[in-house]
Amino acid sequence: MDIEDFIGSLRQVLDGGTVVDPQVVRQLLRRNSDPLARLSTRELEVLGLIAQGHSNAAITRLLVVSEATVGKHVGNIFAKLDLPPTEDSHRRVLAVLAYLRTIDR
Repeated sequence: MDIEDFIGSLRQVLDGGTVVDPQVVRQLLRRNSDPLARLSTRELEVLGLIAQGHSNAAITRLLVVSEATVGKHVGNIFAKLDLPPTEDSHRRVLAVLAYLRTIDR
């Protein structure tokens, strides 16, 4: 940002306006279009292992964590991907499909 841009932004704020960095806007828009952006690094790792067909027990052994920890990560994944429990769908499959759609881009 050069001095003229800064002064213009400062004047805009002083006049009661707001200034938002375009890079911040781009990241926010990208985050909304990518459902996996809500997941932590560990949750993405767990989802990747689920996508490879691993059970929670297998993920427990691979990551050297407790089964309760893996269950917590899986629950967080479902919540962050907006996958509530229903009788009509399999959340694990839906989570993997979301993962594959994003990875495929």
